[in-house]
Amino acid sequence: MAGFFSKQRIIARPDYSRWLAPPAALSMHLCIGQAYAFSVFNDPLTRIIGIGASTADDWKLTELGWIFSLAIVFLGLSAAFGGKWLEKVGPRLTMFVAACCFGGGFLIAALGVKLHQIGLLYLGYGVIGGIGLGLGYVSPVSTLIKWFPDRRGMATGMAIMGFGGGAMIGAPLSVLLMDTFKSATSVGVMEAFLVMGGLYFCSMLIGALTIRIPPEGWQPAGWTPPVAANKMITDKHVHIDQALKTPQFYLLWLVLCLNVSAGIGVLGQASVMIQEMFKGLVTPAAAAGFVGLLSLFNMGGRFFWSSASDYLGRKHTYMIFFAVGAVLYATIPSMGMAGNMAMFVLLYALIMSMYGGGFSTIPAYLADIFGTRFVGGIHGRLLTAWSTAGVLGPVLVNYLREYQIGQGVAKAEAYNMTMYIMAGLLLAGFAANLAIRPVHEKHHMKHGDFDELDGIYPAGNSDH
Repeated sequence: MAGFFSKQRIIARPDYSRWLAPPAALSMHLCIGQAYAFSVFNDPLTRIIGIGASTADDWKLTELGWIFSLAIVFLGLSAAFGGKWLEKVGPRLTMFVAACCFGGGFLIAALGVKLHQIGLLYLGYGVIGGIGLGLGYVSPVSTLIKWFPDRRGMATGMAIMGFGGGAMIGAPLSVLLMDTFKSATSVGVMEAFLVMGGLYFCSMLIGALTIRIPPEGWQPAGWTPPVAANKMITDKHVHIDQALKTPQFYLLWLVLCLNVSAGIGVLGQASVMIQEMFKGLVTPAAAAGFVGLLSLFNMGGRFFWSSASDYLGRKHTYMIFFAVGAVLYATIPSMGMAGNMAMFVLLYALIMSMYGGGFSTIPAYLADIFGTRFVGGIHGRLLTAWSTAGVLGPVLVNYLREYQIGQGVAKAEAYNMTMYIMAGLLLAGFAANLAIRPVHEKHHMKHGDFDELDGIYPAGNSDH
């Protein structure tokens, strides 16, 4: 079994097409992206006992909200701690463990529904499923970067676009399964969890079995690294532990955290926000359509912006995110007060495209700064910025809104201060990005370092 999952076992043959790697990554990310659609289960989960309506013994939404929060926290933690293991064992074993955790998490959650034990939902989907999310998120990304040294941004965009689009499959699938299995004695959640656990495990397993890594020294046919190298793109490598000793890591951590905080806070309140700012003009159904539109731009932005960064440069791409994003956030309140719904929707769609683009561009940015050898592990550690932003963004939006309403501000205007604060966060991100410089050569690995580490972290592709 160990041989089958070993890193050496999945080194590609000479006739392997690198275009087979993105589908393997997508089979992983389209599954774990279901996390963005977990909210469709919230209402049915409040009626497990009452079926038609909630009873005193049913779970409350406040209790259920912790399931998603735990999943995001453990996504960040598992990516941070599992990233170094990924570099050692390779993507096949990591993706297999991710499939077991994510698929198995659904099965444990189903048992929690059956026994009406909220702790099993926390453990299943939140903790174990969250570990599957983190390992599944980072495992194919570094592999794609190594397959596409000429198009790092496009490569990461192809995979991470799948995570943004996973909800577009997960949401209707969840509703379809619940409708299929619901009865006079069941809301259909337990059965939906069982089916989805099996389906997602199989799909993720296909990705794990088909992923391949390039052989030592591989380069695309007809491509050679540019002679006049961009100073922001290194041909050296920084060890995963040494990366934490550089200022660049913490500046990039801030860049990701601030970009995500600004977007994720309003994403969670998008439906309520547009209904309150355009009261009487936007129905709940139209608001749901607005959220769906934002999801499309979130997904499309992941591919568009990361691909564009191959030409613009990663640093310049983030400068656009922060500078243009700050202007857009500062403009939104005036669009709301003017009743200009079309511009309001357009501005938010652009913001969400850059929010998604921030996720997909960061792995290529890390590869540019630290090299490709340990980019998977470094990316995993950087994702703790996502976990932080997942708390910071919603807290800022929700608590500021409540404070404003408590001060007598109309609901339609309660988001104005929030928008200006989000613009301020993006300006801080602009400053952090502006400060990023190439890593000092003292942090680069030497030939002797590679010889020592090759027995511990076998390289699939390295420039040493």
